[in-house]
Amino acid sequence: MVLAMLVVLRQKAPPEVARLLPESDAILYLDIKPIRAATHYDKTPIPHDPAYQQFVNATGFEFERDLNEAAFALHRMPDPLGPNGAVAFSEVFAGHIDTKRVAAYLKSISSSQEVYEGHTIFAVPSEGRSVRVAILSYDMVAASNTPTPEQIHSILDRYRTSALPFSGSALLSDMYGKVPAFSLAWGIGRVGSQLWKNGGPRVLGVTIPIATETTFVASLRWLGSAKLRIEELAPNTAAAEASATTVNSFLMLAKGAANSLPAFASNPDLRDLLNSTEVNQKGSTAVLTATLPTGLLKQIASAPEKMGQSNAPAK
Repeated sequence: MVLAMLVVLRQKAPPEVARLLPESDAILYLDIKPIRAATHYDKTPIPHDPAYQQFVNATGFEFERDLNEAAFALHRMPDPLGPNGAVAFSEVFAGHIDTKRVAAYLKSISSSQEVYEGHTIFAVPSEGRSVRVAILSYDMVAASNTPTPEQIHSILDRYRTSALPFSGSALLSDMYGKVPAFSLAWGIGRVGSQLWKNGGPRVLGVTIPIATETTFVASLRWLGSAKLRIEELAPNTAAAEASATTVNSFLMLAKGAANSLPAFASNPDLRDLLNSTEVNQKGSTAVLTATLPTGLLKQIASAPEKMGQSNAPAK
């Protein structure tokens, strides 16, 4: 009976790669396998820069071919001018991994190693900071570029109890219930005060009035086409109405001027996305919906590969 309850709870729990993430200000998750099956983006050759190609040659791992799931935790940094910039990242990847080749590669480029909870953590120098990487299992790797090892240690602590249906970080536990079922990709985040240092968040030069207590839940589902949904959970009705009114005004102007804007005039996918976008507000909640063209969906699916290119250190 207990075993049956654990199985049911695990089925309803967030994906394991997301549950392993440490405490953070935002979470992003991608389920790559169905996106790959829907778009076949892995069939289109992607040019590799030399550093990334060296990583592929050494490990045998290509993000566009071998990555199945990815989860990212975003950590706001107190000093945006520091080596981590405004945000640091912790990540968990799942896919087809040759652990021996990956371990040998990490050992060859690491400046130091630490054993924690039975796992080796490789500290890899990268752009003035250390990226700590640990192989969790035959199909899972974790990394973090935070200033201290606290976050990678947290991932390993969570992995040790991963057989249990725990709900993950506080943000995930609080907000995962808002993520629509069968989402291929989703994100959860709370607005921080950093956005207001320069007058507030801006989109194409337009300031969007968003209260600091606001939480966003974004999701992408396949319903015959890719449906994007971004839900704003504002602290009150006035805050939700203000942001919805501003975004609707921006959309009206952008749709009217799309043919004369270079970014939209040269990209039919962006025009289709813009034309399908709607915003509705009720009470303290505002919801943006749109249909995401397949071309842009391919770009989203290949984002982890691009992140790998920029972060893959060379020997």
